[in-house]
Amino acid sequence: MDTDIQHLLLGAAAVVVLILLITKAKIHPFLALSISALGLGLAAGIGPGKTVEFFQNGFGDALKSTGPTIGLGTILGGILLGSGGADRIATVFIGARPVKWIPTAITAAALLIGMPHLFDVSFVMLVPLVYAVAKRTNTHLLYVGLPMAAGLYISHGLLPPHPSPTLAVSAYGANTGLTILYGLIIGIPIAIISGPLLTKVASRWFGPAPDLDKGPVPETEVQPDNQRKPASFALALITVLLPPVLMLIGTVGTSHTAEGTLPYAFFEACDSSVLSLLAAVVFAFFALGVRSGFGLGQLQKMAGKGLGPVGGIVLILGAGGGLKAMLTATGIDKLISDYAVDWSIPPLLLAWLVAALLRICLGSATVATAAATGIVAPLLGAYPGLSPELMVLASASGAVMLSHVNDSGFWLFKEYFQLSVSQTFRTWTLMLSLQSLLSLGGVLLLSTFVGG
Repeated sequence: MDTDIQHLLLGAAAVVVLILLITKAKIHPFLALSISALGLGLAAGIGPGKTVEFFQNGFGDALKSTGPTIGLGTILGGILLGSGGADRIATVFIGARPVKWIPTAITAAALLIGMPHLFDVSFVMLVPLVYAVAKRTNTHLLYVGLPMAAGLYISHGLLPPHPSPTLAVSAYGANTGLTILYGLIIGIPIAIISGPLLTKVASRWFGPAPDLDKGPVPETEVQPDNQRKPASFALALITVLLPPVLMLIGTVGTSHTAEGTLPYAFFEACDSSVLSLLAAVVFAFFALGVRSGFGLGQLQKMAGKGLGPVGGIVLILGAGGGLKAMLTATGIDKLISDYAVDWSIPPLLLAWLVAALLRICLGSATVATAAATGIVAPLLGAYPGLSPELMVLASASGAVMLSHVNDSGFWLFKEYFQLSVSQTFRTWTLMLSLQSLLSLGGVLLLSTFVGG
């Protein structure tokens, strides 16, 4: 058998093994990715020593760019949540507005609050507010809950520093600021469609209203050591918007200043996701923490609590980098690139399709993105005019497609809102599938104006 064909078959077998280990054997995605990557190297005849070396290098390469970004974003979210800043944003957005505007208001609030938070953390934090608003306005719980989830998932699916888009930014060598800009251009209209508009259409399918008295009891709010002032809405809003605004300023500034000059150095610093997030963390530390009377110990606990869920995600991202490195070491990435050039499938559509298939099979958007970028990233070399930022959004939006029973988010939404499986399919799954398809359409439309 031809060596190239043999390696392609081994690559396909590694992906199949990965899917079976996660879906059938119920092995943790980190371990499944590691076994698949190392098994591919050994089967391809690289040798044990070189196989481990390639895996370790790929693991480190993935984390050196994604780890600090995700870590700082999570700390920022922890301070925003623990200080009451996130709750302040949600309360101001919803306020005493008429019932018909509640889906729009909570979608906007969730989109903002979700930018620095992991999805699960943001969701659990906002659920008590959803129950309170539904009870106060005497509306169906999903009338508030569905647009809330829609707003959160736009941030989670398309915008760094969330794990999937951050990983894709690293894999494709994209600019973070431009990725955020394009993500917002695509994401804001989709948030409107999948949030308030879908809620209005889908309300006929909501089914029996859940019992609002059985809602989750929010955690006791942490009280400052030295109560001074409650969290300011303006300062909370600045905290959320500071990283993307700085990165956008940096992206525009570096393209209009001469390299080596002082202004260029300033804009280059702004363009760094690590430095922009660090600036926001320092700002939040004083503006939301110290200003409100929180002690250093309390702020440390806020940050630590936010970092808790990140460990498993970071390991998955690293192992995904190891798999990508193994595909490169065996030459499979070049083979895919060479063959794909002759295919009639546009690379943006291919990136979305591979990520979507893996998402449907694996359930995890992060794992789907990790595996998909390893397969599709070589296409950038074959298409020099292709925007890496749009490849990021194509892969990340594909990894949102058709969430069902193998996705933890599916069960989170179902249980917290007291839904049946069929109700969850008619709301949660429909909403995410719509977001994924519309995101693909937005990416393809934007590609007619944006080049590499």
